[in-house]
Amino acid sequence: MSSSPQPRRRFLPSSLRGKLIAQLIALLAVVCLVVGVVTEVALRSFLLHQLDDRLSAASDRGTRPPPPGTVQFPPGQRPPDSLRVPGQGIGTLGVLVEPDGAVHSGILLGGVVPSPENPFPSHPIPQAQLQQLLQLPSDSRFHSVDLGALGDYRVVSVRTPVGSVLTTGLPLADVTATLWQLGLIFGAVALGGLLLAGGIGAATVRRTMRPLDRLAHTASQVSELPLDRGEVALRVRVPEADTDPRTEVGKVGAAFNRMLGHVAAALTARQESESRVRQFVADASHELRTPLAAIRGYAELTRRSSDEVPPEIAFAMHRVESESARMTTLVEELLLLARLDAGRHRVYEPVDLTRLVMDAVADSHAAGPDHKWLLEVPPEPLLVVGDSDQLHQVVLNLLNNARTHTPPGTTVTTALSTKDGQTTLTVRDNGPGIPESVLPEVFERFARGDTSRSRAAGSTGLGLAIVAAVVGAHQGEVTVRSAPGRTEFRVRFPAEKPTEDFTHVNQ
Repeated sequence: MSSSPQPRRRFLPSSLRGKLIAQLIALLAVVCLVVGVVTEVALRSFLLHQLDDRLSAASDRGTRPPPPGTVQFPPGQRPPDSLRVPGQGIGTLGVLVEPDGAVHSGILLGGVVPSPENPFPSHPIPQAQLQQLLQLPSDSRFHSVDLGALGDYRVVSVRTPVGSVLTTGLPLADVTATLWQLGLIFGAVALGGLLLAGGIGAATVRRTMRPLDRLAHTASQVSELPLDRGEVALRVRVPEADTDPRTEVGKVGAAFNRMLGHVAAALTARQESESRVRQFVADASHELRTPLAAIRGYAELTRRSSDEVPPEIAFAMHRVESESARMTTLVEELLLLARLDAGRHRVYEPVDLTRLVMDAVADSHAAGPDHKWLLEVPPEPLLVVGDSDQLHQVVLNLLNNARTHTPPGTTVTTALSTKDGQTTLTVRDNGPGIPESVLPEVFERFARGDTSRSRAAGSTGLGLAIVAAVVGAHQGEVTVRSAPGRTEFRVRFPAEKPTEDFTHVNQ
C-alpha cells in the first residue's frame, strides 16, 4: 500500500520580509566567519613567528660552550647542552646526540636550580617521543610535531661546531590556548553582533516594507467589494505617500492606482449599460402589457363568438390565445425582475410561511397529479417578514421547477424548519438531478437545463432567477445541491423582526 507523499517542510521563511532578514543574517554570518578565519590564521602565523624567534635564540644558547662557573655534571648524567645553559624557559625540550652516538635528552622543569646535589633540572623524554625527535633532519628548519602525552612542540635540529646534533623545542600550548581564547571571544562577539544586527535588520525591513503592507491592505479592501453586481463606487486607492515614482514600491503603488482607475471606469460603464438594458426591459415589458392584453382579448372574443369559423382558424386563434398568455407571463416576470433590480419592493409585513407553503403544495398537486407531493411543516405557524405575493411566487417557482424537470412518479418533498432565528424552506426531489455543468448557472436568467431533465412543459428560464432575486431582496439566501436521485433547493430567511435594510415602499 503506497503512502501519500508528505509535504516538504519549509526551513526558510516564505514571506519576503522573512527572506530579507534571513539573507541579511546569513550574509553577516559569512562575513564574521571569513573575518574570524582570517584573524585566526594571521594570529597563528604571528605567534608561530614569535615562537620561532624564541626557539632560534634557545637553540643558539644551547650550541654555545657553557660559561665558566656553571654547574658541571658527571659524565653520562648531564642534560643536553640546550638545557645546561642559563636563560632557557620552562618546558624547553632538548635532545643531544654526541659524535660517538650517545644520546642525552630532557625537558626543563620549573622551580629547579641546577646544582651538584640536584644535577637533573629536567625529566627524561619517553622513548617513543625520543625516537620521533631523532628522526628529524638537522636542517635548522622549524617543525611542528605532536609528541603525544607531551603535547605539541615547535622544534629545530642543528649541528654544533663539535659535530654533535642538538634538537631544541618549545611547547605550542601557549599558542594554542591564545588561538582558542581568541576564537571563543570572537565567536561570542560575532553571535551577539548577529543577534543585534538581526533585531535592527528586522525593524528596518519591517519599516521599509510598510508601504507594501498598505498596498496589500488596499488590495484586500478592493477584493472584498461586490464588483459583480450593482453600482460600485470604487473609491479605494493607495495612499499618496506610497505612490512616489522614485521608489520601487511607489512605482507599484502608482501602477495599482492607475489600474483601479481603469477598473472603476469599466465598472461605471458596465453599470450604465446594465441600467440602460434594465430600463429598456422595464419599458418594453410595460408597453407590451397593453397590446398583449388586446391580442388575448380578441382571441377569446373570437373563441366565444357564435359564428362558425373554419377549424384551422379556430386552431390558430387558440394558439394565439395560448402564446399570448405565455408571453404575458414572461412580461410580468421581466417586470418583477426589473422592479427588484431597481430596489423597488412592496411593503414588507409578517407572513405566515406555513400557510403559504401549504397552499402552494396544494396548487402544485392539482397541476401535477402524476407526481407524489409530500409536506413537512411544524404544527405552529412560522412567520417571516416580507411580501406575501412574492414569497408565494418563490415557493410556486421551486415546486414548478421540480414538476417540470422531473418525470412522472417523482417524489417532491417540501419542508419548513426554524433554527437560531432563521427559517429554512427546503424543496427536494428524487429526480435525475441537475448536470454539474448547469449548477453554477442555475439561478441565472434564461438558464436552462439539458435534456437529462424532462421538459414536458415549456419554461421561460426566469423562474429560478426570480427565486434568487426575491430571496435576495428579503435578505435571505438560496442554495442548491444536486446529484442523480436527489436535488435539493434550500432557502433561508432571517428572523421575523424587520431590519433597517428593508425598503418599505408601496408599489
